Amino acid sequence: MAVALAIQPGLFVDAAPVQADLAPVAEREESAVTPVALSDVPARITEMIPSNPLKAGMDQNMMQVVVFAILIGVALVSLPGQRQRSLLELLGSVQEITMVVVRWAMLLAPFAVFGLLAQITTRLGLDALLGMGLYVLTVVLGPALVIYRLFTGGSVRFFMRAARDAQLLAFSTSSSAAVMPLTMQTAEARLGVSQATARFVIPLGTTINMAGTALYQMVATLFLAQVFGVDIGLAGLLLIVFLAVGASIGSPGTPGIGIVILAMLLGTVGIPAAGIALIIGVDRILDMCRTMINVTGDLVAATVLDRKVEASIGAEPEGAS
Repeated sequence: MAVALAIQPGLFVDAAPVQADLAPVAEREESAVTPVALSDVPARITEMIPSNPLKAGMDQNMMQVVVFAILIGVALVSLPGQRQRSLLELLGSVQEITMVVVRWAMLLAPFAVFGLLAQITTRLGLDALLGMGLYVLTVVLGPALVIYRLFTGGSVRFFMRAARDAQLLAFSTSSSAAVMPLTMQTAEARLGVSQATARFVIPLGTTINMAGTALYQMVATLFLAQVFGVDIGLAGLLLIVFLAVGASIGSPGTPGIGIVILAMLLGTVGIPAAGIALIIGVDRILDMCRTMINVTGDLVAATVLDRKVEASIGAEPEGAS
């Protein structure tokens, strides 16, 4: 947040043509209304609990859908094994069908993004590319390896050299789930993390430790707020932090999912979701970067936890259980 507010990459994009180009789409969005006041935050959090799950799905209210999915998941795991199986098989089939359709769409995505970028560049001029370049730079400045330095006293250079294979694979695949076996191997063989810690922290981190995705949501939201001249305010910033972290925890480790979550965040703080058209052209390279940060965060967490466990065991008095 500090980096995005300091650089303010959205101010380097000429806002007038952007707003004129996307205004017809933005006017049709019910969610793009007014900024969030501090007194509205409790009500906004309450609205995340769906009163009608089907209506939430039809309205594409992603946060309500996520909350409903969490409630169903918790209820499902509390059922006996045999009663879970039929519903799990049904949901697994639905997921496979959905992924097939998504793969079809991704085949067309490169051509669609090329046309979108060509249109935006033609209408906004080459100066818009400067703002987009600063936006990319702002997102990339997000890694927080200082945590590793502070809590372990280890060398960042040693850590980066040990983690580079997992980072490169994460960068090329844009999927932290696909890199998980190599991440565990890197933690155990190169960083000296115990097998028990690595095999607990890495799979858990692949699911819930989406630090790079959360950082991306924050920077992208602030960038578009600066482009559209939306004053988010302190309450809006707090709400973005809460929603970005919460939504990233529930996001799957698959390519391109961050742009879907971003559409939900923009409407929540009164920014036209049509602004995604401005940043979708560079989303692929940023997806690769934030996946690398996600994997790096998993390795940092495993290393820090392993050092803490070793220190606590060493501090126990002799003969203690």
